[in-house]
Amino acid sequence: MLAHHLDVSLRPDAGRVIARLFLPGEELPHGHSRAGAIVRRVLAIDEDEVTTLVAQLLKDFEPRHRNYREALLANASQVRSHVRPSTVLSPDRELLLGACFTAEFSTEGAALCNPSAVLHPDQTGLPPGQARLAVSLRAIGEGHLSSIGFVTALVGPGPEWTFEPRDLPVVSGTTSLASWRRDQLREVLLDHGHIDELSYSVLAALPEVFTGPDLHRVLFESHPDMLGRAGVQATVDLLRQLVASAYEVQFDADLSLSQRVLLPSAAEESHGMEDARFVLFTGDDGSVEYRATYTAYDGRHIAPRLLTSPDLRVFAAHRLAGPAARNKGLALFPRLVNGVHLSLCRSDGESTSLAYSDDGFVWGTPQPLQVPSASWETLQVGNCGPPIETDAGWLVLTHGVGPMRVYTISALLLDLVNPGRVIKRLPDPLLSTASDEREGYVPNVVYSCGGVVHDGRLWIPYGIGDARISVAWVDVAELIDAMVPA
Repeated sequence: MLAHHLDVSLRPDAGRVIARLFLPGEELPHGHSRAGAIVRRVLAIDEDEVTTLVAQLLKDFEPRHRNYREALLANASQVRSHVRPSTVLSPDRELLLGACFTAEFSTEGAALCNPSAVLHPDQTGLPPGQARLAVSLRAIGEGHLSSIGFVTALVGPGPEWTFEPRDLPVVSGTTSLASWRRDQLREVLLDHGHIDELSYSVLAALPEVFTGPDLHRVLFESHPDMLGRAGVQATVDLLRQLVASAYEVQFDADLSLSQRVLLPSAAEESHGMEDARFVLFTGDDGSVEYRATYTAYDGRHIAPRLLTSPDLRVFAAHRLAGPAARNKGLALFPRLVNGVHLSLCRSDGESTSLAYSDDGFVWGTPQPLQVPSASWETLQVGNCGPPIETDAGWLVLTHGVGPMRVYTISALLLDLVNPGRVIKRLPDPLLSTASDEREGYVPNVVYSCGGVVHDGRLWIPYGIGDARISVAWVDVAELIDAMVPA
């Protein structure tokens, strides 16, 4: 056997909860808000009972959340319009009001899967032969809502892998607007097939780099005849939604990596952020930053998106565009190749292709690389994370889906200088579902979003049944020797 399975696992922890805004009656689209009636009932409670209720709330929930009181007050402010301006609320009643519009969300209440591993930004204090890894996780909670969580792992010396304990409480960070480039917005609008005269007018008036307030100003200053045309409201709504979808998330420096979780913050990811593929990207100037592609899901449509971060503490999230960025599974190369950005993609839903980009945001027409051919990949093939550079070529973990929707993991080797050429492939699966790995949230699945090479070994953290995570490793030289010419 090429792959060596380790007796380590990471399972979902339902106690990893976030206190989120909860608006009763609006759980589903087009629901009827019950906020006004709830506010009136809160205002009618006797003050002594309010004090007792709040004391119990703080006892039960304050230890489970960071800045719990601040969260309650922030949520209370969201429904303050239902309270007469002249009404003065006691501090306890304000907290109680907020608690009635707050609910705990267990980020891993349903499942934990599809990890991606990169070197951790902190490599201090380690013995020789050991490395610290940052592992991203797809956490699935109530309503199949996916978010991006993290765990730290230690790898080496030798064939050793240890998941470090995960800290509590979980924190979702502070979200703010991010900037856009004008040409990037134009490409995203083209992807939507929605370039009309208002779009042209707005794009011409926007500065080269802009934010949401710039868009609002340009729309406000647009000619009334332009805004009064039939169907123009759809363009206005789309522009606002797209520009609002770019955001930044910042975490306090004293939070450990395992406490940080990225929750959906844009309309196009309202039903989940799926399968982040992280890579440590090195620019031609020697600069280094973390990048990850992930799939946003709004309940009907998917949208490939990009995360960038200098340190895994501050993240910027943006929409990707272009023909190659229209399906799941985009995976970035860790550096420029021949002066351009490269990625693997599955734009047709079943084959692996190579895509090019000048800026890392707009991806052109993909070039076919691998089509389903083996019996264990008759349904589809795709990547299992970003390509890994080796002396022999770009090593790519792949996945195949066969009869009974059984997933397997295999590998390709691409030419270093011309990655559009497959030079070797593994003739058999590297990992498949073992007898004790069939059951799960989604049966018969082994899947990874990215491995890492350390000390001559390729380490592959992988999800089992979309429910839990394990780890395998393979000697890189042995893996490449086992490949056959493509």
